[in-house]
Amino acid sequence: MFPLILGGLPMNRLPKEQYEIFSYLAGMNDFVSFETIIENTGYPQTVVSAFAKIFSESDLVELNESRYREFSLKEQGRLIASDILPERRIARAIAVNGGKANIRELPELTGLTSRDIGVNLKWLSKKGWAEKQGSDLVAMEPLTDEPTADEQLLGFLSGFSTVTEMELKASPQLSAMDLETAISDLLPRDGFLDVRERTARSVRLSSRGRVFVESGISWSEEVSQLTPEMIVSGKWRDVIFRKYDVQADAELIEQGKFHPFMKIIDQTRKVFLEMGFDEVESPYAESGFWDFDALFQPQDHPAREMQDTFFLERPGTCSLPSAELVKNVAATHENGGSTGSLGWGYKWGEEKAVQAVLRTHTTASTIRALSRNPEPARKVFCVGRVFRRETIDYKHLPVFFQVDGIIIDKKANFASLLGTLEAFYRKMGFEKFQFRPAFFPYTEPSVEVYVWHEKRRDWMEMGGAGIFRPEVTEPLGCDCPVMAWGLGLERIAIFRYGLNDIREIYMPDIKWLREVPACL
Repeated sequence: MFPLILGGLPMNRLPKEQYEIFSYLAGMNDFVSFETIIENTGYPQTVVSAFAKIFSESDLVELNESRYREFSLKEQGRLIASDILPERRIARAIAVNGGKANIRELPELTGLTSRDIGVNLKWLSKKGWAEKQGSDLVAMEPLTDEPTADEQLLGFLSGFSTVTEMELKASPQLSAMDLETAISDLLPRDGFLDVRERTARSVRLSSRGRVFVESGISWSEEVSQLTPEMIVSGKWRDVIFRKYDVQADAELIEQGKFHPFMKIIDQTRKVFLEMGFDEVESPYAESGFWDFDALFQPQDHPAREMQDTFFLERPGTCSLPSAELVKNVAATHENGGSTGSLGWGYKWGEEKAVQAVLRTHTTASTIRALSRNPEPARKVFCVGRVFRRETIDYKHLPVFFQVDGIIIDKKANFASLLGTLEAFYRKMGFEKFQFRPAFFPYTEPSVEVYVWHEKRRDWMEMGGAGIFRPEVTEPLGCDCPVMAWGLGLERIAIFRYGLNDIREIYMPDIKWLREVPACL
């Protein structure tokens, strides 16, 4: 009735652990969780998981899997749980101030920053505590001490490291609370709530499994190795040889490994080296000449202003390259020089060219390489940090990694550029991407690369590319087409590791760092 196992032994003769788990399940009528089986039999998770997998495939047990959520507070959430939510602090200040307060006065009244107040205005309105009237916030109704759903959830979670969805719903403290509303209110807040998807597994004997157990089962010693002594003595006939299942759940071993983002950087470097590129470098502290001027970016361009670029105080200036090269670049800016262009039509100034900045793109590295050796055919790339005065949000950071590359080739063209970018992204594991027309001061034609983000159901920009304009290449002594690109690497990490926020890459989330697969 039942199949045979290794060595020709009947299947009702089992290894000891399988025999004991079968015997335990025979006394249970309903599904039993893995945790309960582990607690009552003393066998580890790996043994119970292997048992469930093997015997569910032979229809002796029924395996049930259900998804659930596990909640924990992040650092900011725990801090707020021991204090009060910013919007309640603001509402109290408005009430103490007679039910009305000027927004500019609130930092002094609450001890919060102007940014914190601005961010929490929507919560005041959503909870019906205050509304904006001109430059004032006006109380909408009397403030009570009754905690809102999100405050109740914060308070409850602060007493635990992690809590499951089932435990939340079973808690008498939260019985009257709208759990989903509380979760949806806390999730958008930075650093408040961590939600992870888990799987609960349970098993029970199938009708076929009960017949199997009732037919009589026994256990024999299980061994993993056939020895000469077993052959001579004949003992091999009375033992069970262990099967090895390479797909079975195994005990988690916490070991040292490379940071997930470093793996992306290393893979990027490996991909370009495999494609025949040479790697180049340049300093973080760069001159305005190499970061902007050599790229035909006018000296009054908005990107060169304080709000977009980090200017250095020490050193405040950098040395310029050869006088001839500087003269060629200056002439190109002013009137096009020998390029046939009209240039930008302004008086180029050396004082801006020598200004020291933190490089805003690694194109400064590849343009230096182009000036050192403009002869075709040549392919170079640079991977490194770049710095911009960005407003920090889920997809922007002031410091991030970029890969820049150029190909100097007499036959270079726009189609070749798109093919190179496609080859790179395919090697990085992407299948769904598109190219959109764009504008950059130093390339023509220009293009932006977008990759499909399935979780957000939207296209995400990855970087820009194009063919260097003659105003860039000819002053450097290059008389053939040059394909160029600059691509962000943090956004690749967002895709690969399923992150929602670029900041998560640099957060010291030990749990995530331990759990993220090493093979991704």
